[in-house]
Amino acid sequence: MSYTGPDFDPPQPRRSPLRRPLTVAIAALVPGALLGWGVYAAVGGPDDGGGADRAAGVGTSSPAPSSTGPASPTDDARTPTGASPSATAANPSPSNSKSASAPAAASGPLEGKVVVIDPGHNPGNFRHASEINRKVNVGTHWKECDTTGTATNAGWPEAKFTLDVAHRLRTLLEEQGATVRLTQDDDRPYGPCVDERARIGNDARADAAISIHADGSGAGNRGFHVILPGSVRDGDADTRAIVAPSAELGRRVAGNFVRATGSAPSNYVGGGTGLVTRTDLGGLNLSTVPKVFIECGNMRDSKDAALLTSGAWRQKAAQGMSDGIVSFLRG
Repeated sequence: MSYTGPDFDPPQPRRSPLRRPLTVAIAALVPGALLGWGVYAAVGGPDDGGGADRAAGVGTSSPAPSSTGPASPTDDARTPTGASPSATAANPSPSNSKSASAPAAASGPLEGKVVVIDPGHNPGNFRHASEINRKVNVGTHWKECDTTGTATNAGWPEAKFTLDVAHRLRTLLEEQGATVRLTQDDDRPYGPCVDERARIGNDARADAAISIHADGSGAGNRGFHVILPGSVRDGDADTRAIVAPSAELGRRVAGNFVRATGSAPSNYVGGGTGLVTRTDLGGLNLSTVPKVFIECGNMRDSKDAALLTSGAWRQKAAQGMSDGIVSFLRG
């Protein structure tokens, strides 16, 4: 998956009426189809297609369109790093501070907890092809430092999506009292590489870490999935201690993501559970703290793209992730 331009003007997403309000209820009733939703019930009440670290992923996408010039944000779909111009208290604008977050000032249930958010890719990666193509050791093998990520068919890049959701998630977690750090905040020319992304979480002694992405699979492939680390012991990679807690984190994030967004689990990976285990991702292989990846939807499907380019939906996505992380950290 490639992205070779700076900023793009995605189309205004359609506002559909009710989006299958019974998605969660139906999924919960299908025996065996949603194995991972056992934790969804336990959580209680309503509470890389496209990446270097997902290069061996399940989705297959065509190259992203290139850009001829910077975007001119004028509406919700064209405001990738903030809320829509009509944002309200229900859809607040994300903050824009840099990667190293100061300790949270607010007290709350996550006071004393550290969360690392990894916005997949960097908006400047396309300018640094040689740097992001160099190989780094991810324990089991060598792979590219990073990639540019994917994009919608209209050209809105994954890197903009992930950073926007990361800002929204950071705000929600800090309101709960957590100390939050981003691996990048468009505050460096490119990267960081996948091995450094893992190291940032390790060095922070994070209580939980999450890497935010959007997939670049074929049209018709829809829904989200959460990627869990498999058991790996090879070179610098040893995930044995984090497999179980990461699985618990992933189940809680997935269950709450369904609840908050109404989106269904992926219809093309995970067997309907919304959970996939991988042993080829450096960001997971090299982590020593509980960590998951989330593919929030498929940017190359027009229906998913309409959601991903909506500021209101991105706020719901951030809320689902936040609720899952809070649930995991509170036990």
